[in-house]
Amino acid sequence: MTDDLAVNAADAEPFADDPARRRRPPLHRAWIVAIVGFVTLIGAAGFRSVPSVLIDPLHQEFGWSRATIGFAVSVNLVLFGLFSPFAAALMDRFGIRRVVAIALTLVALGSGLTVFMTQPWQLILLWGVVVGIGTGSMSMALVATLVNRWFVARRGLVSGVLTAAGATGQLVFLPLIAILADRYGWRTPALVVAAVALAVVPLVMLFVRDHPHDVGLQAYGATSDDPGLPAPNPVGNAATQALSALRDAAKTRAFWLLAGGFAICGASTNGLVGTHFVPAAHDHGMPTTMAASLLALIGLFDIAGTIFSGWLTDRVDGRLLLVGYYSLRGLSLMLLPSLLGPTVQPTMWFFILFYGLDWIATVPPTVALCREWFGISAPVVFGWVFASHQIGAAIAATGAGAVRDFTGTYSLAWFTAGGLCLLAAGLSWAIPRRRTPVPA
Repeated sequence: MTDDLAVNAADAEPFADDPARRRRPPLHRAWIVAIVGFVTLIGAAGFRSVPSVLIDPLHQEFGWSRATIGFAVSVNLVLFGLFSPFAAALMDRFGIRRVVAIALTLVALGSGLTVFMTQPWQLILLWGVVVGIGTGSMSMALVATLVNRWFVARRGLVSGVLTAAGATGQLVFLPLIAILADRYGWRTPALVVAAVALAVVPLVMLFVRDHPHDVGLQAYGATSDDPGLPAPNPVGNAATQALSALRDAAKTRAFWLLAGGFAICGASTNGLVGTHFVPAAHDHGMPTTMAASLLALIGLFDIAGTIFSGWLTDRVDGRLLLVGYYSLRGLSLMLLPSLLGPTVQPTMWFFILFYGLDWIATVPPTVALCREWFGISAPVVFGWVFASHQIGAAIAATGAGAVRDFTGTYSLAWFTAGGLCLLAAGLSWAIPRRRTPVPA
């Protein structure tokens, strides 16, 4: 028996000394890049939280109409979307790190200089143009580019987590902005957002690299069958690259169906709820700080919903997910006018939970469908699809403000958005399957 134990111990000894069996594999650099990308998107989302809270303070101080302020938001939203495909091309040309650092600086500059404005054109220039270009240089273009370069496995999950960063930024900043604006005026939160955007720049410069090949790695989960996207070609004009991708994508039915659905997505989220929920709730007697907290809570549930959507995207047909998301969102928006009041009733809590889980859950399946259809051009093509999202948001931001100015209520805006979401569900159902895989 003793001899047998000695033999067994001797047999086990090489395994105990084998470093490969004792040492856990190191954390892949892709996860570090993803974490910094998450923090970066949170910083960019800070200014995205400002408009809905500051509509009433700006109206009270300067006497500007809600339609005028909404127009500045619309310019921001349009540029936020239209610059996205060019930003993706710029990331191919100059690298993720440079583009994102400059974009964060623009956000800080535009937000900080608003404290000196006295005329509506200054609001449009700073709030609309400068910050619109800055945030448009990150957002979904950064998500698509980072995920497609650094990940093969877990793409859907990571895209969901990064997309949720926008909701996290909303969650972090909305209550803070509302409190600061209520106590110290609207200029203080504008400066806070500028400082946060600048604070993220050193993280980007220190930890982000443009491609795994830059540090001698392959993309996370890369295989011989799917090695990940190749390193970007640094030669060529970014504008030409973006327009060429649009020209090729526009020849497909899938692109127009994706873009049409995503335009309605933007109208029913950023443009309507993100911009006008707080003043709409205030119209029904709800304090601004309470309404802002509810909007932040939508952001909290959106984090869980978008991450779960990313997990589902790795397993379920993206078309079916989009049909479900848009249908449920449309029904919830049609119910919202009957739920608003001076206090928060149980039915409103149900809306916050339900709508929050669905807020931007559409992004991971849309990214996946772009990758399925457009392969290596997917980040740039998704930038154009996202541009349609922001055009829809811009129309809703201005349109809902005009509806409120002329009718005295937002009810028509809620019902219209709900009906459009049902249309988006139909567009998503009509997206064809890609029979021949596109090289990725």
